[in-house]
Amino acid sequence: MELDIKLEKSCGAIIWREKEGRPHVLVLQHQNGGHWAFPKGHVEDNETEEQTAVREIFEETGLKVKLDSSFRRVVTFSPKPRVMKDVVYFAAKPTGGKLKRQEAEVIDIRWLTLGEALKFITYETDKSVLRSFAAGYDFP
Repeated sequence: MELDIKLEKSCGAIIWREKEGRPHVLVLQHQNGGHWAFPKGHVEDNETEEQTAVREIFEETGLKVKLDSSFRRVVTFSPKPRVMKDVVYFAAKPTGGKLKRQEAEVIDIRWLTLGEALKFITYETDKSVLRSFAAGYDFP
């Protein structure tokens, strides 16, 4: 007997900026489930991972960003029976736009230090991505 497994993919980024000499990251609380994580969303049509991340970040936060695809981490999990989902995270810096949450999908949005963000983020897999970012990213 063969199980039909549906594969899904979302892409997003750890958006960061320097404030008061320390990196701060953008975290948001998603309407769907109320969890705290990074901006992300489903790949549409023939988008690349990078195009998806940039589009979803703009839709959810109002920010335009420059992606750093040299930082790429993948989280794989099963959100429901017979579904496997990959979430691809890049690093990104804001380059424009105006911070404004997408009311239909985002409850709250905050800039936090790395330590604060680790306390807010709901899932251990996302915390692990943030730890990897903090440990290996070349901050100015």
